[in-house]
Amino acid sequence: EVLIIEQDAAKCERIAEELGDIVLRGDGCEAATMELAGFGRADMVIAVTGDDEDNLVSCQVAKVKFNVPRTVARINNPKNQEIFQRLGIDTTVSATGAILAQIEQELPTHQMIPFLTLGGGLELVAVKVPAEAKVIGTAIKDLLLPHESIIVLVISPDGAPRMPTPETTIAIEDEIVAITRRENEDTLRGVLTGSA
Repeated sequence: EVLIIEQDAAKCERIAEELGDIVLRGDGCEAATMELAGFGRADMVIAVTGDDEDNLVSCQVAKVKFNVPRTVARINNPKNQEIFQRLGIDTTVSATGAILAQIEQELPTHQMIPFLTLGGGLELVAVKVPAEAKVIGTAIKDLLLPHESIIVLVISPDGAPRMPTPETTIAIEDEIVAITRRENEDTLRGVLTGSA
């Protein structure tokens, strides 16, 4: 069972449309939201906002108030890694470090790489868009993505990651990070890498 907590109403709506009823609108740093989300029965909490302080607070409250056994926090500033570990965060992930390095290392061709199994049949995957792909210049909102698939990160050829909007257009050699169902991986790869 996976639940996403998101403050932005538009993002909540998009997630619900594409992945189903797995999103709760609220502030992931607030204990009331955590209680509503069922943190008391969670096996793991993953905090992945763009704000290191929010990620730290979410993980600490999850551990101290709700006794969540495992916490994972995204760190945007690599200098925060040591302090997060000292403060009891079990695992830290640097979006600008480990993920990008792994994508560069494992994605020399246009194959799809599964990075993380999220449960419920969902996986976090990455694929590089080849120069001949027909999606070049297409806005994300116009892509014919398979059911229950959502693009969560676009990494440009120079290595700069960006959170996509519906208007974000796909460029040559972009690296696309998405959540999809395991059975839809081949279809998603075809959409992002297929030539005209």
